[in-house]
Amino acid sequence: MVKTFFIALLLLTVAAAKPCAAQSSYQVISVTNGGTIKGTVKWSGTLPRALSVPVTKDPAICDPENHKRMDLERLVVGPDGGVANTVVYLKNISSGKAMDLPETRRFLDQKRCRYEPHILLVPASGDLRMQSSDATLHTIHMEGAATYNLPFPFQNHVIARSMQTPGLVTLKCNGGHVWMNAEMMVVTNPYYAVTGQDGKFELTNVPPGNYEIVAWHEGWHVTKNEDSFDVLTEHKVERPVFTEPRTWEKKVDVAANDTAVTNFIVSEK
Repeated sequence: MVKTFFIALLLLTVAAAKPCAAQSSYQVISVTNGGTIKGTVKWSGTLPRALSVPVTKDPAICDPENHKRMDLERLVVGPDGGVANTVVYLKNISSGKAMDLPETRRFLDQKRCRYEPHILLVPASGDLRMQSSDATLHTIHMEGAATYNLPFPFQNHVIARSMQTPGLVTLKCNGGHVWMNAEMMVVTNPYYAVTGQDGKFELTNVPPGNYEIVAWHEGWHVTKNEDSFDVLTEHKVERPVFTEPRTWEKKVDVAANDTAVTNFIVSEK
């Protein structure tokens, strides 16, 4: 009976709305004299208290080192103050190089009850590939520009879904692992980068010109807890609800075959 239940979950795929064709005026051109934009995103001031929740399910899989709590990974600051998981992108760019987003940002693993990577970048009309390395049931629930509810009862089984509509997608687990959270940007051009713990980013082969550059962060506070249900046990669980993302914008001039440096400072203010 359990096996039948898992198979039924595997076959369950819900798309609550018809996907729309991606609309974009972006044109791919040959960039022969492109410039580079690089810089850092760094934290300023006192760090807020880290957000964590108790490990309430599958501790042997999710918490093998017995920490008892799981970090929500909403604000990751490296030893030199670099803010990880910040998306830096060019605003309203109309033409440039072909799509070359890293494959590592287009493949999601569920490992030790965490989403890896925490921030995803997928081209509009491209596929997000997903698997679970965990020997437990995870169910990826997507809200936003894509709406899916995808069960993963079997380890290392890869599935793919097309991300047709540009925009932001929030990912959660409906399998009772309430701390699991990630964000995905479905984008129409390649001028996006995600910072690591050093806070560094780089955008290459940018056509010469004047641009607005944006640093986007998902936000690092919880506003409340919402009632949800574990799809396996049907028990009610409480899941954190986060504050809205934050953005910072600057202007940047890109000269032919040159490097422009743009740095962002992030703080509670």
